[in-house]
Amino acid sequence: MLTPDDIIKALSADRTKGFVDRLSQKVRDENFDINQLIDLTFHKDEQTGFRAAWLLDTTLHAEPERYADDLPYFITRMADVTYPSCQRHYTRVLLSFTDKKAPDAIRKQIAALDMEPVVEKCFDWLIDPKVKVAVKAFAAEILYNLSPRYDWIKDELVNQLHFMMRDGTAAIQVRGRKLLSLIQN
Repeated sequence: MLTPDDIIKALSADRTKGFVDRLSQKVRDENFDINQLIDLTFHKDEQTGFRAAWLLDTTLHAEPERYADDLPYFITRMADVTYPSCQRHYTRVLLSFTDKKAPDAIRKQIAALDMEPVVEKCFDWLIDPKVKVAVKAFAAEILYNLSPRYDWIKDELVNQLHFMMRDGTAAIQVRGRKLLSLIQN
């Protein structure tokens, strides 16, 4: 039976191509508790936390419906994410889970959850100058995805996008224009 210590050892030892995919398959095959994997993303060693977040991202994307019941814990822990590399994986997962094309089980679970902590965290990441561009881009799209549910998001998101685009990179410019166009339509 796979344990958290086994995961930590595997994340530290194996760095060959495809190691995360292989470990993700093992996590799914052995029904490893995804909440324990979420906890590993907060490991005191930042590299271990990053690899655990990468593994979490890969696992949740492989079989999202399987982990729909674990979303409340994922959402609760998102507020605690501080490692920049983990922020990217958490926002990537949430971007796909808040998308209107997400599996029904995921959409139902998201609809039943209080997503305001996610909204707050995404706005925090948009505002924080230390947060990486990819995280900001994903956070902005998550906010757009949640805007039908929380109508006040659109106005604040528009303001934040305009602010970010003033001095933003080419990637921020492109993503900002795309989101502004979607908001206006």
